[in-house]
Amino acid sequence: MSSLRQIEQCPVSGATGRRVDVQTVKALLTASALRRLRLVDHRFCPDPRCHVVYFGADGTTYARNDLRVPVWQKEPFGDRMVCYCFGESERGIRTELEASGHSAAVARIREHIAAGRCACELRNPQGRCCLGDVTAAVTRVTQAIDHAVRSGS
Repeated sequence: MSSLRQIEQCPVSGATGRRVDVQTVKALLTASALRRLRLVDHRFCPDPRCHVVYFGADGTTYARNDLRVPVWQKEPFGDRMVCYCFGESERGIRTELEASGHSAAVARIREHIAAGRCACELRNPQGRCCLGDVTAAVTRVTQAIDHAVRSGS
């Protein structure tokens, strides 16, 4: 894929973007946003405070409302989708932790990965495996529950 120039920082937040395959961008853009797409290099803006999700080497940006799915990094903590292939969410992780003291989300996803069922490059806005994000989500939800218990909430 050719690019007009190399742009690594988000033009809005200045955050260093992660390269994302154009197939990921095409799969997740709304119909109206897809009409603006040019076949240039694209990057994902990881800054949770920034409304930009993707930015292209041609200067085009795509915001949260240009995508068909909510973006984990751009949504408030609590009910975010973490695994776009198998539907693991913070809410589901929390429910599991509260019921049993343990979440098997990471193990379930590992099973699916081993069976070759994931499609992260098309379903995850980052265009890569979500396992690290799911592991972090389990830790963060566990900490939130522990904090709530300690503070009596």
